[in-house]
Amino acid sequence: MDYKDTLLMPKTDFPMRGNLPKKEPEIQARWEEMDIYKKVQERTKGRPKFILHDGPPYANGSLHMGHALNKVLKDFIVRSRSMMGYDAPYVPGWDTHGLPIEQELTKKGVKRKELSVVEFRKLCEQYAYEQVDIQRTGFKKLGVRGDWEHPYLTLHHSFEAQQIRVFGEMAKKGLIYKGLKPVYWSPSSESALAEAEIEYKDIKSPSIYVAFPIKDGKGVLDSDTEIVIWTTTPWTIPANLGISVHPHLQYVVVNVGNRKFVVAEDLLKSVSEELDWIDYQVLKTVKGSDLEYVLAKHPFYDRDSLVMLGEHVTTDAGTGCVHTAPGHGEDDFYVGQKYNLDVLSPVDDKGCMTEEAPGFEGLFYEEANKHITKKLEEVGALLKLSFLTHSYPHDWRTKKPVIFRATPQWFASIDPIREQLLKEIHQVNWYNKWGETRLYNMIRDRGDWCISRQRVWGVPIPVFYAENGEPIITEKTIEHVASLFEQHGSNIWFEREAKDLLPEGFSHPGSPNGLFTKENDIMDVWFDSGSSHHGVLRTREELQFPADIYLEGSDQYRGWFNSSLIISVAVNGVAPYKGVVSNGFTVDAEGKKMSKSIGNTIVPDQVTKQFGADILRLWVASVDYTADVKVFMDNFKQVSEVYRKIRNTLRFMLGTTADFDPKQHTVPYENLREVDQYILVKLNNLVKKVRHAYETYNFMEIYHDMNKFFTIDLSSFYLDFAKDVLYIEAENNPIRRSMQTVIYECLVSLTKMLAPILAHTADEVWAYIKGVEEESVQLTDLPEYKEYPNAVQLEEKWSQFMKLRDDVLKALEEARNEKIIGKSLTAKVTLYVHDDVKQLLDSISENIGQIFIVSDFEVAGHYDEAPSNALKLEKASIVVTKAEGETCERCWVVTKDVGHNHHHPTLCTRCANIVEEHYSHLVN
Repeated sequence: MDYKDTLLMPKTDFPMRGNLPKKEPEIQARWEEMDIYKKVQERTKGRPKFILHDGPPYANGSLHMGHALNKVLKDFIVRSRSMMGYDAPYVPGWDTHGLPIEQELTKKGVKRKELSVVEFRKLCEQYAYEQVDIQRTGFKKLGVRGDWEHPYLTLHHSFEAQQIRVFGEMAKKGLIYKGLKPVYWSPSSESALAEAEIEYKDIKSPSIYVAFPIKDGKGVLDSDTEIVIWTTTPWTIPANLGISVHPHLQYVVVNVGNRKFVVAEDLLKSVSEELDWIDYQVLKTVKGSDLEYVLAKHPFYDRDSLVMLGEHVTTDAGTGCVHTAPGHGEDDFYVGQKYNLDVLSPVDDKGCMTEEAPGFEGLFYEEANKHITKKLEEVGALLKLSFLTHSYPHDWRTKKPVIFRATPQWFASIDPIREQLLKEIHQVNWYNKWGETRLYNMIRDRGDWCISRQRVWGVPIPVFYAENGEPIITEKTIEHVASLFEQHGSNIWFEREAKDLLPEGFSHPGSPNGLFTKENDIMDVWFDSGSSHHGVLRTREELQFPADIYLEGSDQYRGWFNSSLIISVAVNGVAPYKGVVSNGFTVDAEGKKMSKSIGNTIVPDQVTKQFGADILRLWVASVDYTADVKVFMDNFKQVSEVYRKIRNTLRFMLGTTADFDPKQHTVPYENLREVDQYILVKLNNLVKKVRHAYETYNFMEIYHDMNKFFTIDLSSFYLDFAKDVLYIEAENNPIRRSMQTVIYECLVSLTKMLAPILAHTADEVWAYIKGVEEESVQLTDLPEYKEYPNAVQLEEKWSQFMKLRDDVLKALEEARNEKIIGKSLTAKVTLYVHDDVKQLLDSISENIGQIFIVSDFEVAGHYDEAPSNALKLEKASIVVTKAEGETCERCWVVTKDVGHNHHHPTLCTRCANIVEEHYSHLVN
């Protein structure tokens, strides 16, 4: 007889190798064929809704690791919620308007100036659709489940129409106005920008100290005195109309050589050091408030520079006398308004000086710096020129510096709703606690939102102008334009004249001749995506408002989280989200931002082709995504090892339950041995932790807890000693069926808990599990936490046993190193223990030697009675010796009863009895 044939070895067709890059596309094709998204939605219909609203990625370029991190996190959430009692639809979206698409077409050789606006916009639309297709394919390859056939795009006619209605609602509430104010202006984009489109980088700027001679000192300053200002933007000097001083600061008149200068007293020391005033004399001190309405002369133009009082003046740097150009700075503008100054902005759309800056016309503002500085030097007004490196605002798309420039723009008012915005922030559940403070401070401090852009690829601002220049925004015109957009799309705005876009028979007192014009600016793209809660959540039947969660990158506190909140509070009075969580950026191994130009990028496609999407997904679960995440290929190699362990353990469980029918063979919990119950209690604890972690978006905890359960509780412990039962005992042996009951429950529960993360592998495993009815694990729910009656006591007891087992394993390892034994089954373990450990061992009815995977085991005495050769550890003094007897050919246990059965002389009594009873029919 060949005794190998009597062993019940694991049997499964589930492959050991994942071969994910080849297998995953097949699994995805199966999902597509069965329309898994629809099936999940049908199954969960009628449950409470859970809505994750997708912040639209920009439709430009293939996926980068930031895209993958964010979308996979969203997929974890949606998949887990649909397995936790919710109806969790997922509607992906794309941001499809804006400058980057215009720029891409230009790069591709499209000659913008040779095309009509309508022709160019059609090319932009076509390009956006192409990019959406590329990105959609990429997301599906990552296993992200969603309504991919019906995403929302900000260029969809229905979305644009809803955006117009949102604009109209804000206008109706008096929150939309047109004003001439300095805004961030990008010469490289030739457009105004919002704060959300600004990033800061260090640049080198000229630093100049300039003297403005007094024209009328109002009896406070002598006419031979000069006020000293400091600026890092010499190009704004032609726009100077005033000087601001702080009303509560003290100012000094100092005599230096043959000149008299005015600076703030608190800054005299730093200014004198900067300007090398070695021998100076303070002639008088005056309060800032006394300098109000003093007139100085512009250094090189024949005009006055009015001294004004401004609370914005500080003593952090400079001279305490602030050069004020109302057309080029927010504080300058407001103080200028207070004193009725003009708003002079002698710079055009491209950043070049205009004829309002005589002598410098046509110069780009940076080039003008040199010429203006030279002019100041010629007229004796330049006291010092140096250079300093400082943080400066840049256009986050073109990466080039921006300027402050006053132009007529459309704004959304923040002040009337600021308190409600701040109140709503406190109502939101911020999973990154610092996010609440960050957004609160941004909203608290932000000015009005500049929503107009001087581009063509976007949603037009739906404003008409009467003959007298009066803007027209009425409920009737807004709804008419919205209806036109719904039917034809926003291109119609550029295809038709103003009169053909107005409601039939429309008249206005400001247009006695019935003539109208229309606004040419488009809306800021943040207004597009910021209104998505209205255009998507409120219009799609399967969704609801407000969303349960928004999850985007940490840059969206100034972007989508910000604009969505403003628009929603303006229109609905509440935040559009109940909870917000954010992920960090993906960076290279050294913490540097990934960039094609540097050559340090790793793209998702590279990872999925080499390792598979499930490895990328498992990596996402393994990292602290709330901080910046380092990405390098070794990450994925390490995660692959963890994956391999999980896969092999699942395969082993599939193999060892091959002859287990859950309907027939399941042993009730109360009839299981304690060690079996203990593993179910551990599994149950894991279920509780994993469910809570999914609820709180703590995926790293799931990764570590499940990895620990697979590695320590199963592979290193339970499944290891289970082999002596599962392989050796007869098929229907009660202990074997008990262990199979536990393994089967672990297999089913772990596959379900892994399903949101290892989407492909879990579905693959599910197809091999006997007795499950659902065609996909995605059509099941996560296991529920159970209240086992003896769980606490059982866990305490067996946790103590596991500590003892750790000591035994150390002793076996030492004996192996000293060549006393080979494998652990060749060993006899003799314990000398404290009374509590003796009591513990006496209370265990299981075969303790079998659990230790040794051939012989005994408790020989008290801890203090241990012989000198015993290894003294915390729980026991342990002696390891060779087990006496012979090795059984079938179970490999060393025992003295091998050969007692003359029919089977190479077997131990246990194996001989099993063979005779169940396998006598097998012969060589």
